[in-house]
Amino acid sequence: MSTSAEDTALLRDTARAAFRDRSPISEVRRLMETGEGWSASTWRRLCRELGLAGLAAPEEHGGAGLGEIELGVIFEEAGRALLCAPLLATAGLAIPLLLAAGDTAAMERYLPGLCDGSLVATVVTAGQAGGSVTTDPGVSAVPGADGWRLSGSAGFVLDGAHADVVLVPALADGDLALFAVEAGVPGLEVIPLVTLDQTRKQAQLRLDAVPAVRLETADPGAALGRALSVGRAMLACEQAGGAARCLELTVEYAKTRIQFGRPIGSFQAVKQHAADMLIKVESARSAAVAAARAAADPDGPDDLAVVVAVAKAYCSEAYVAVAGETIQLHGGIGFTWEHDAHLYFKRAWASAEMLGNPAEHLERVAAHLATAP
Repeated sequence: MSTSAEDTALLRDTARAAFRDRSPISEVRRLMETGEGWSASTWRRLCRELGLAGLAAPEEHGGAGLGEIELGVIFEEAGRALLCAPLLATAGLAIPLLLAAGDTAAMERYLPGLCDGSLVATVVTAGQAGGSVTTDPGVSAVPGADGWRLSGSAGFVLDGAHADVVLVPALADGDLALFAVEAGVPGLEVIPLVTLDQTRKQAQLRLDAVPAVRLETADPGAALGRALSVGRAMLACEQAGGAARCLELTVEYAKTRIQFGRPIGSFQAVKQHAADMLIKVESARSAAVAAARAAADPDGPDDLAVVVAVAKAYCSEAYVAVAGETIQLHGGIGFTWEHDAHLYFKRAWASAEMLGNPAEHLERVAAHLATAP
């Protein structure tokens, strides 16, 4: 189901107001100093009042029954606000993977709780060394009398230290399979990581014969690929929103900072930098929206991963560039801890590396072009 332009605008305005009221920058600064990195009560409230996590989940499982276009709007606004919440882990990765896998029992067990915010889930997207889980999961699965057991390690798991459920790709008899591991099970060691972006927590997981439930799916590789594409599209939307907010901060400052008796925004050099930032912001938003639309269209492009790769590569580079210019154009105040520019700058750099850096995605695009007819 898709929404009209008016409904989409209302969704955007509602999300922006909610994030402004419940996750102002002062709250972001408070939460980034905590171990969890987000407020469980605020997350539940956002999920129950706005349907945040379950926006693209089916109504029969507690979701809103919308799609990736609407979800992209939420992510764009979350990026503007630097929202500290398990949004990407749950709504951008875990729910899409459960839906793509199509395991009815798993969806009935987890989706209602994920949609109402009482559960938080994440997905292992990288091996111990940061490589792709599609080629080297770093985790192996063996069957036993009491079910499957997982052993191995995973690095850089988004919100991995406090997720209730972790969806883990692993090798079972040499083939890729998907498993659900619940928090607190024997043999699971969680190690919080020190990250550049303090507003988004990550963890390393070590698994030693950890009990797990296998997700029944016809093609685990395709399901994982679909989930990663959706996650990258949503992350691109978030990056576009963050870049847009950086531009707004810079323009506001340029209008009020007086130098030589007039606002610095009146100087041609500053205008040129701002214009370059605007081009990057608008281009990033166009790329992100295109990726979200492709993810939402069941009859869309045959190679969704390539469309998403273009968006993720461009939005990553645009956000880093715009966030850097924001600091430069703010002058000395932009380099201080008290100013918010450094929070966006760190989020930009960390997001650029998450779910594949620009170079990796451009290689994917180049390989696709080399084999295209």
